[in-house]
Amino acid sequence: MMDLAAELAVVKSRQDVSAALRLMHDEMLLETPAFGSVARGLGANELALRAFFASFPDYAVELSGHAAAGERLICWGTARMTMTGARFGVEPNGVRAELPVFIRFAFADGLIAGEYFHFDLSELCAQSGVSTDAVRQKLFARS
Repeated sequence: MMDLAAELAVVKSRQDVSAALRLMHDEMLLETPAFGSVARGLGANELALRAFFASFPDYAVELSGHAAAGERLICWGTARMTMTGARFGVEPNGVRAELPVFIRFAFADGLIAGEYFHFDLSELCAQSGVSTDAVRQKLFARS
């Protein structure tokens, strides 16, 4: 399990969407609570990853610890990324943020079947020089 998670960290740090998808189960569930996003299945995960890398083109994650039980793996480490583009409705300062991350993985059929990617949106916004309230409004606005 840790080998798969470590490989996913490497390919995501290269923004290699195709390689990331090869590590994922057909029914992959990606949850990112900070953005209020959920992607189910490979097609939705491809779209989510492409949107994420468009917003954070220099994304890199370093896993520094883990714990496992059954088909679950918890990893923690540091993500580094620079907020760019108009996705969040703000103009970031161009500074690369460094954030602690917590990632819960689930596995099925020898592949990653679930990823719960948690980080502090307020800290990302603070380091990026933008208003957390403005970003949350853009992300969570009701239509």
